[in-house]
Amino acid sequence: MTTNDLIDRLTGELKPVSRAAVAKRIGIGMGVGFVASAVLMMSWLGMRPDMMDATGTMPFWGKFVYTLGLGVIGVWAVKRIAYPLGNIRINIALMAILFLVMAMLAMRQLMMTPPSEYYAMMKGHTIAVCTFNIVILSVPLLGAAFWVLRGLGPTRLTLAGAAAGLAAGSVASWVYSFHCDESAMPFIAVWYTLGIIIPGLIGAIAGRSVLRW
Repeated sequence: MTTNDLIDRLTGELKPVSRAAVAKRIGIGMGVGFVASAVLMMSWLGMRPDMMDATGTMPFWGKFVYTLGLGVIGVWAVKRIAYPLGNIRINIALMAILFLVMAMLAMRQLMMTPPSEYYAMMKGHTIAVCTFNIVILSVPLLGAAFWVLRGLGPTRLTLAGAAAGLAAGSVASWVYSFHCDESAMPFIAVWYTLGIIIPGLIGAIAGRSVLRW
């Protein structure tokens, strides 16, 4: 058998991959991860009892938009990093802008509050569990993001792992917001953001081994 014959046999039955294949894999993987995280939240923590009243307040929607925006950008980052030499600089920049906006809102709220209440605003009443809960809720999403990337072609494995972790933490923070009744912007800016960064660091560390071809 000649080399050309071997190549013909190896490539003769190949079919072109659909342009929607990557988006479909991401949709399936992250969709399953989202459902798993939401079910975990509902069964473990439960929805906040005052949800109907909360939806009529600006703090609820500020937290909702912040976490949802980061989640969308994070999942988009997974798509962008899924290709050889993929780049997520625009995603990191957009996330940084959202972080900055939230920090500015937090500073504005602090400036309108007596200094004696700063500590209470930063501490809230769930400081001991908020970040931890977000990280736990991110676990099924991180597993899903790794599954997505292992079936695609990332070459920057540390960066790909970080993208997976940031996406997982961001979506998990959005899921958690339906349970959490904290409303102070300084609290959200610090403890929610930390709950997003930690999965990002975990993903970056694990990515080099988990995503290795």
